[in-house]
Amino acid sequence: MLIRMLTALVLATPAAPVAPAPHVAPATIDAAVRSYREATGVPGVAVAVTRGRTVIHAAGYGRTGQGGAVTDRTVMAVASVSKSMTALALLQLVDAGRIRLDAPVGTYLPEFTPADGRAGRITVRQLLNHTSGLSDRTNPSFSAPPVRTLREAVAAMRTAHLAAEPGSRFEYHNPNYQVAARLVEVVGGRPFDDYLRRHVFGPLGMADSRTVDTADELPPSSRGHLVVAGTALALPEPPAFGAGSGAVLSTARDMAAWLIAHNNEGRGADGASVVSAAAVAEMHRPSADGYGLGWQAGTSPSGTPLIEHDGDMMTFTAYQAVMPGSGYGVAVMANTGALHRDAQAIGARLVDLIEGRAPSRPATPLVWIDLATLVLVLGAASLGARGVGRARRWAADHRPAWQSAARLLPYLLPPALLVELHRLVSLLYRGRDISWPQAAYLYPALTLLLAVTSGAGVAVMACRLTSLRRTRARHAPDLA
Repeated sequence: MLIRMLTALVLATPAAPVAPAPHVAPATIDAAVRSYREATGVPGVAVAVTRGRTVIHAAGYGRTGQGGAVTDRTVMAVASVSKSMTALALLQLVDAGRIRLDAPVGTYLPEFTPADGRAGRITVRQLLNHTSGLSDRTNPSFSAPPVRTLREAVAAMRTAHLAAEPGSRFEYHNPNYQVAARLVEVVGGRPFDDYLRRHVFGPLGMADSRTVDTADELPPSSRGHLVVAGTALALPEPPAFGAGSGAVLSTARDMAAWLIAHNNEGRGADGASVVSAAAVAEMHRPSADGYGLGWQAGTSPSGTPLIEHDGDMMTFTAYQAVMPGSGYGVAVMANTGALHRDAQAIGARLVDLIEGRAPSRPATPLVWIDLATLVLVLGAASLGARGVGRARRWAADHRPAWQSAARLLPYLLPPALLVELHRLVSLLYRGRDISWPQAAYLYPALTLLLAVTSGAGVAVMACRLTSLRRTRARHAPDLA
């Protein structure tokens, strides 16, 4: 009912005129993307820029992980940009009166039964604006036992506890959107991918878009890259479940259609409506910490409204933004991972162009950090070889056993750090849950350093202990 009332209000109010903005030509967009690629070496990028119902530019640049050319129809992962699509699907059901945003989730999804009794008060809205009280710290998903379907993902939350009262604070948590996607399945009566294709992607003409459940379902043509010291290595995405929260695959052409709908009150370029204007306004309206429903509301460097969302995977990044004041929309997908955030950086450059600012030249400090780390790797290997070669001399020094043990214990630190790498990275990301393979993808040079240092340390320990045992055996008294 609320959505219908808001719809009537919006339709009865004259649309605000689109503010003047510099015209951004396709050639200018091309130049901005190409200069960024030349400076950073990002292998492949897809870009869409729209204004109102017009596609200004949709194109691909560079190569895929398989070596093919990226075009405006190359399918790439959009990561957490997927959340805005889950939100729109759910708002369609709100428009239809089948779901109420402020009703408890359990009203429509009885299988949602976390162990914490407060979970019964979590509303649909709180899932979408990340104020459910669920947290990576109390409900890990990436480091937990794997799941493969939305039903399994919701079932796995039966042991979950809340970190805060529902509605009391914002905390970004991927499983919120997995529950939301399961809601769409159950209330919409179709598997989530089928629902999106029939009710979202199909009506908007997004013919090449779909969603998967897990990272291992990504097609080979969508393989991204791990970047080490400026060198891009095509690798599969590490295992993860992302349906509803980060598993949509799309293209530059399709993302242009998606942006048009969000700048055109829920209508596609042909005028077909997929969701009400009031629902679009609700998705874009900021609530906790500026987060709306699948979108983050903020301002551009010029101070104009900027409704955006980005997404990070280990081998892909994505970015989308709509600019209500000028009517522009921007979408970027890049086939490099979260640490480099190339899609976000290119998206910021395009926003600069739209608002008449000259984009600054991108910095590449990670290349030098990686190179320095690789020098340390060589140093660790060299010191390990030296320690192995000097094991007999070390064992020949007569010292108490406790001193020998004390001098060997530090060699256990690198293996311990290597095993706990994902927990250390989680601390860097303020408690966000992460699996060990994801941590290794995020920091490959550091992971290599810890692995080589661990191997060298274990080899030195083994050789010293062996030499020590032999030395003491030779000096043991003969009791025969």
